[in-house]
Amino acid sequence: MSEKIKLHDFVEIEYSGKLSDGTVFDTTSEEVAKEHHLHSPNHKYKPVVICVGERQILPGLDMQLVDKEIGKDYTVTLQPEEAFGKRDIKRVKIIPLNTFREHHVQPQPGLQVDIDGELGLVTKVSGGRVIVNFNHPLAGKEVVYSYKVVRKVTEQKEKVAAFLSAVLRLPAETMKIEVQDHAATVTIPGELPVQVSTILAQKLVQLTGLKDILFKKEETEKKQV
Repeated sequence: MSEKIKLHDFVEIEYSGKLSDGTVFDTTSEEVAKEHHLHSPNHKYKPVVICVGERQILPGLDMQLVDKEIGKDYTVTLQPEEAFGKRDIKRVKIIPLNTFREHHVQPQPGLQVDIDGELGLVTKVSGGRVIVNFNHPLAGKEVVYSYKVVRKVTEQKEKVAAFLSAVLRLPAETMKIEVQDHAATVTIPGELPVQVSTILAQKLVQLTGLKDILFKKEETEKKQV
């Protein structure tokens, strides 16, 4: 019998998500993306490494991984509250047209907008008012995921890189991670607030078993004038 996955294991998984009518909307497979006309040349299609239980993927899919066997194919149907949430009428808002004009934006149905850090979709423009839907496009929908745990990740460096990539949304290749004597030094572009780096370090110690995590800012070479 194959090894089973436990809560807080780091695993590499591959998956594809589709609607109840069979429409594929998400996948880690380039072949599937091309087959269903989802392929984007700027996207890297490959299995992803996540920490089980840390909600780095959809909540319903995340918790499905516990007790599953490595290398076995599974399929699960997720209800809206386990996936992209229920549709909330309170998240459909009316915004004055002048608000857009002040920012030199001409709203039209189908336009995705960022208002106060929140993404929404313009659904209607009429009489000086713009209706914007801030629900996720798949909110209220039942979705089906097929997935497989490819392998369990055991290397500490890979665990740290995967977790930080998910939380900070930084490509792993932009980070330099060195592990020695049960401690990791992480060099990243930019500088993290002390409070953030402290929380991340504590979380990584808890999840990886390392004793200490140190964050360093990447040094940039000064150009000679």
